[in-house]
Amino acid sequence: MSDPDNPETGTGDFNPNEISDPNEGKEENPFEIGEPMASDVTAIYDIPVQISAVLGRSSMKVSQLLKLGRGAVIELDRKVGESIDIYVNNRLVARGEVVVVEDRLGITMTEIVKSEQS
Repeated sequence: MSDPDNPETGTGDFNPNEISDPNEGKEENPFEIGEPMASDVTAIYDIPVQISAVLGRSSMKVSQLLKLGRGAVIELDRKVGESIDIYVNNRLVARGEVVVVEDRLGITMTEIVKSEQS
């Protein structure tokens, strides 16, 4: 650093020995870039996620909504046989078809949606 009492060092002097290593004292990453971290991935297996299947969407004015009663039919933007959207934590990840599993509804995934963020 510059010393105001020493005329030989000016404010523009640079000493590379005064720069500390930002990685000093940090543990090195044992994985190469792009190398799978399979042993570390198991740590996230128990994290819960919310899965939603969207059959379709519709929009209407509040006045129309208030007029709906028992037995009212809301027309969706999908046709019969069209794929439904599958979301994980509100993010579209796949499309699929509705199936019946015993006495419950299920979904068969037919397409994985590529992420727009890479």
